[in-house]
Amino acid sequence: MSTTTSPTPEPEGVARPARLIQNETTTEIPVHLLFRDDPAPVSVPVTPAVVGRRRGTGEQPRVRRGPASVKPRPAVEVDPDLVERPARVLPGMVGVLGGTCGLAGCVLTSWWAGVLPELVVRALGLPTGYAGGLGPAQWAAYAAAGALTLFGFGGLARGRTGRAWVLNLFGRYRGTVRRAGLLWVNPLVLRRRVDVRLRHWRSEPMPAVDANGVALRAVVLVAWRMKDTARAVLGIEDHERYLRECVEAALSRVLSQLPADVPPNALVRDSTLRNTEAVGEALTRLLVADTAPVGLEVFSVQPIRIEYAPEVAAVMQRRRIAALDAQHRDTVLTSVVDSVEDTVTRLTMRGLVELDDYERKALVKDLTVAFYTGRREVSP
Repeated sequence: MSTTTSPTPEPEGVARPARLIQNETTTEIPVHLLFRDDPAPVSVPVTPAVVGRRRGTGEQPRVRRGPASVKPRPAVEVDPDLVERPARVLPGMVGVLGGTCGLAGCVLTSWWAGVLPELVVRALGLPTGYAGGLGPAQWAAYAAAGALTLFGFGGLARGRTGRAWVLNLFGRYRGTVRRAGLLWVNPLVLRRRVDVRLRHWRSEPMPAVDANGVALRAVVLVAWRMKDTARAVLGIEDHERYLRECVEAALSRVLSQLPADVPPNALVRDSTLRNTEAVGEALTRLLVADTAPVGLEVFSVQPIRIEYAPEVAAVMQRRRIAALDAQHRDTVLTSVVDSVEDTVTRLTMRGLVELDDYERKALVKDLTVAFYTGRREVSP
């Protein structure tokens, strides 16, 4: 549908500039739209131009827009206040000293109450013949000395290099102990020992598919350690299971982007799963991004073995054997043809035989059969 507008009357003495481009089948558009990518619009003293959709009309080329950008995956969120911090602990000698003092208080209270055996009293050098009886004061002294003994010896803990204690008091995180040696920790806190050493984990064969939908089995080696014990122990339910599932998810994402193999005549072989270095770098990047928010530090993820699934391996093996057999037959046939041609040429050029077309064909046939049979018997 086309619309026509009546021309605007021009004032006398003013010449109307000619149109830049004119075509009866096109529509008038302002000239400044042709240069809308300029940083600042430039005023052009001409009337709207007409641009036709054909070659030579000055139409701007269409710009192809790429696919919409994929939104990044939301990062794993953990309680921001849950961050590892050192716990308050005392040297182990403090606990030993407190427990010893508690035991000494129990012995003195027993002597005060007169229930300590006379043999022990003489061995300790205490005065004999003193018996105050078990009264409220003695029971209070027993309670204080017993509590001191329990707190002194009950809070002793042995810290080891590469191990840590995560302390939790009445459901609240109280800190992490990474010190080694004999320590005294509040016996009321719940202690959970974790391994913070560098660890290597070899996965079991995990299922995946390549870019062509072929079923695969992959085994990877992951080097990792626990960096933030608070988030790894208290932020998630099971950090080892979480790591294993993140590895499986990263494998499915990376392996599905590349083919497992390329045809023999392909020129580019780096963009396949045979390039284990590139596959390992991609897996490491994905796993680092997934495990960092939960306190795990991943150093490397290296694929150890990427192979076809058992149901696909048998088919691929038969296909490869058939391709090798066809290639071998082609090589043998080419060699036989060259040998027959060389033999017939030498016999003819040296004048040993004179052959017409029928005899030449018969000789070529016999030599081909003989040479081919001999090559097949010699070759494995």
